Amino acid sequence: MQNAGISFLGRVWIRRGVFWELIKRDIAGRYSGSFLGLLWSFLNPLLMLAVYTLAFREFLGMRWPDMATGADFSLMIFAGMIVHTLMAECIARAPTSIVGNVNLVKRVVFPVALLPCVTVVSALFNAGLSMSVLLLFVLVSHHSLSPNLLYLPFLFAPYALLLCGVSWLMASLGVFVRDIAQLAGIITTMLMFLSPVFYPASSLHEPYSTWLRYNPLTLIIEQTRGVVLFGRAPDWHALSLYTVIALAALLFGYGWFHRTQDGFADVL
Repeated sequence: MQNAGISFLGRVWIRRGVFWELIKRDIAGRYSGSFLGLLWSFLNPLLMLAVYTLAFREFLGMRWPDMATGADFSLMIFAGMIVHTLMAECIARAPTSIVGNVNLVKRVVFPVALLPCVTVVSALFNAGLSMSVLLLFVLVSHHSLSPNLLYLPFLFAPYALLLCGVSWLMASLGVFVRDIAQLAGIITTMLMFLSPVFYPASSLHEPYSTWLRYNPLTLIIEQTRGVVLFGRAPDWHALSLYTVIALAALLFGYGWFHRTQDGFADVL
């Protein structure tokens, strides 16, 4: 397994130009032919934020503890949405990343394991655009940005590793079990409401608060809010444990993918 991982990294480095072109093609492809193009990456999260804020704050009367203004409520939701949307995009697109690239899969020299990684990097790009919008709103409403924002890459690096592992697993399953692509939408919707996107994790009582801690989105959402909105440093102890778990998920996901990829061409 270790040798396979090292071999894969070597092929990635050798074909880094191909990897980069696939990422650019993926990002450009989703906006091909649209009038607004890349601007949709900014508009989509803003429109969803407006809908959720209207529904949860105005219609249902929800309030965030210690948050006095509607703007602060929106920012808390927006931060949670960025983290959730990143995982949702990976889960939704990973099952079809192999099925949708049959011509590349059947090329013996092409490192097929790159395809799920392309999905993750493309999702990270969109998350980065959404994060820039969030930071702009924070600057306008709070009139300052914390230097602790420099810690954001340390939050999203282990999260990206976890997403790569999940994407490899779902990409492989999506080849053999096509229903996985249909289940992906249900999974992402469940994760949205079972994660502290619209509420703080501290608002739940036992046993739900304990269950919430096992949600892979909880720590990243809470830490992102702490860093971006409150200027706090991350919880390094919790983040270190999360990194270990993310690495385990990465190795498991790649191990599963590596063991099953020889059968892709036969099924496709």
